[in-house]
Amino acid sequence: MALNLDDKKVIVSELAAVAASAHSAVAAEYRGLTVGQMTELRKQARSSGVYLRVVKNSLARRAVEGTDFECMQQGLVGPLVLAFSKEEPGSAARLVKSFAKTHDKLQVKLVSFGGQMLGAGDLDRLASMPTRDEAISLLMAVMKAPLDKFARTVNEVPGKLVRTVAAIRDQKQAAA
Repeated sequence: MALNLDDKKVIVSELAAVAASAHSAVAAEYRGLTVGQMTELRKQARSSGVYLRVVKNSLARRAVEGTDFECMQQGLVGPLVLAFSKEEPGSAARLVKSFAKTHDKLQVKLVSFGGQMLGAGDLDRLASMPTRDEAISLLMAVMKAPLDKFARTVNEVPGKLVRTVAAIRDQKQAAA
């Protein structure tokens, strides 16, 4: 079904709004996937907070103009599905990576993060980024480690004294 100009403007504005607030983007070629497989991918995207859209490349180029994903414009060729991470930087990469493991027809073409174009091979690096909760727990562990070491060190002094006194007592009892 052909889109009229108003429909195209709506699609471009919606995609531009998502791209302006997204953390990262992944474009993958979906040629060869069935409708059921695409539906499954969309369902997984909704549950993981990823905006997933199949849109004409000319409209996608207009939508990403002026956003961090402007670097993707030249690579938008062929049948592509665009995945934007709305909540966490690595969520779109994790989604595409996990789906591509079981569906080899899904081929990653473009990866963008922080206004820079990354190679398709950098998908693993982006997918392995910690989630917000994981990052907070890592930060707390790093902040807590010096305090734990200090507490163990301070506790070791009286503990060593008690062990020394107990050893002397045992030695005197053995001698008597």
